[in-house]
Amino acid sequence: MSHIVTIKTEVRDPAAVSAACHRLHLPEPIAGSTRLFSGVVSGLAVQLPEWRYPVVCQTETGQVLFDNFNGHWGDRMHLDRFFQMYAVEKTHIEARRQGFEVYEQPLSDGSIKLTVCVGGAA
Repeated sequence: MSHIVTIKTEVRDPAAVSAACHRLHLPEPIAGSTRLFSGVVSGLAVQLPEWRYPVVCQTETGQVLFDNFNGHWGDRMHLDRFFQMYAVEKTHIEARRQGFEVYEQPLSDGSIKLTVCVGGAA
């Protein structure tokens, strides 16, 4: 049986943040206080390519804070790609935790189809 799932991503898992950064060849996230244009915030700072300020993941609340000045200080595409990889890595972590396997299939539109195998059936 197949199911289509739409996910609203909340970034709550530091291990999945780190795995997404590794997969995207980004520097490791840095925990602590970070200066954005609008002020100082705390969380896991992720430096996206060509972004003036890092993206800060507050894993306690799931919020992601950033200043990109409507795209002038960072292309939203990089943030969307980070969210996608976070969701993929979080799915892998949770599936492994429950003894399931996950298969990935990149699609032509840039999305990724994940298949979670439960009990040996795909």
